Amino acid sequence: MQFPHTSQQAQLPLFEAFLAQPVLPRLKAKAPVQPSNEPQAFSELSLRGALEHCQSLLAPMLRELSEEQDARWLTLIAPPASLTQTWLRDAGLNRERILLLHPRGNQSTLQLACDALRLGRSHTVVSWLNPVSSAARQQLTSAARAGDAQSLNIRLG
Repeated sequence: MQFPHTSQQAQLPLFEAFLAQPVLPRLKAKAPVQPSNEPQAFSELSLRGALEHCQSLLAPMLRELSEEQDARWLTLIAPPASLTQTWLRDAGLNRERILLLHPRGNQSTLQLACDALRLGRSHTVVSWLNPVSSAARQQLTSAARAGDAQSLNIRLG
């Protein structure tokens, strides 16, 4: 079987063909968001995949936070068992600037995170709550604002 040769027809390279067509739907214009003078007090990071990969993504962020110019602590609330002292050292974190806290008795991880945020002794309080309800998010945000701190929740999937 022979195919007719159409060498005279111009053919777009693969990516140019895709770029020639609009790929994304047009978004409706929204009302402009007024910039806030207040920084975001609560952030959340979700990492999914192999534990080693998640930890390799997490290490530089925690390292940067442990080297923060702020004289206050980086506080880790009930980190997963895989974040050991050895892992913290191997990841290059400044362990002299890190507090590792675990809830005691009937205290929940959320309560401990809110207490640590409210006290203001930490520039950032990292928690591993999964899931975070809107009420819990509001509690963490309020506590962070009260302590002039940042709340970071990490969800490992």
